[in-house]
Amino acid sequence: MHEMSVALEICRITEARVGRDSLPRVREVGVIVGRQSGLEPDNLLFCLDALLGRPPFAGARTELEVVAGDELSVSYLEVDDGDPPH
Repeated sequence: MHEMSVALEICRITEARVGRDSLPRVREVGVIVGRQSGLEPDNLLFCLDALLGRPPFAGARTELEVVAGDELSVSYLEVDDGDPPH
């Protein structure tokens, strides 16, 4: 399944951006995927949810934005900074 290898790479990118110690604090990963990217958005979402729902991520959500074209990118990472809400 091609989507699983892409999902693993998105997890690797997330780790590189926030650092391994911060992975449990990742709350949401935003991903943009194009309709012509060669990926099935539902399959990619399934794979990401499976990987992000387990340690070391501790239940991060995936926000998948499907767009025209062949784009594939991590658009944002939402990380719990530990501060209580105001």
